[in-house]
Amino acid sequence: MSQSQLHKVDLFLILLIFVTLAVTVAIYIWNTDYFYLSFAAEDRLVENGTALFLLVASFVLASNARSLCHKQRVRVALFTAFYALLFFAASGEEISWGQRIFGWESSEFVRTHNNQGETNLHNMIVFGKPLSKTLFGGGLTTVLLVYLVVFPVLYPRIAFIKRLADWFAVPVPGMRHAALAVIASLVIASIDVARKWEVYELVFSILAVSTFLLPQNRDKVV
Repeated sequence: MSQSQLHKVDLFLILLIFVTLAVTVAIYIWNTDYFYLSFAAEDRLVENGTALFLLVASFVLASNARSLCHKQRVRVALFTAFYALLFFAASGEEISWGQRIFGWESSEFVRTHNNQGETNLHNMIVFGKPLSKTLFGGGLTTVLLVYLVVFPVLYPRIAFIKRLADWFAVPVPGMRHAALAVIASLVIASIDVARKWEVYELVFSILAVSTFLLPQNRDKVV
């Protein structure tokens, strides 16, 4: 894909985030019941959109890894391939690996130890609490915000962080991603409705695709 095509795709993704946030606020004002019972409910538009964009992010990383292999940049390619696997797993987790789509049954172990009785990791109960409330809860949100908002500012200014990010082949978000993350955070914080965080996840997944297509350190990780 040429640079001009990449920038067009990136512009589309940015506009999609603004549209998503605008629609979110409009539906919240119009009908909060519709918001959490349909718009942001399981297996509906927002959740399936998140799974889709996480999968696309995985494919973008896999494509970057392949390109790096052709350039014989093996270490960077291996890290990138690992990140691709993580996003593939996140996509599968989002829809319980297609369990509700294809209608297959969970094992007895999963039904006993999973908060929703579904085959996924993030709802497994560990020490009496689902992982979604501990490992994948507020801590993960904080990490993502640091990555999207703080990291883009520090990367070009602190040599140690720059070297570390480049060595581990971490795609660095641009300032546009930081601004969008702040805007999304303010919008989500301003509404009070069940399942609003599902929209937050969707925005993060779209930002991931944009970041991996055109990271600040593209010359280092693609």
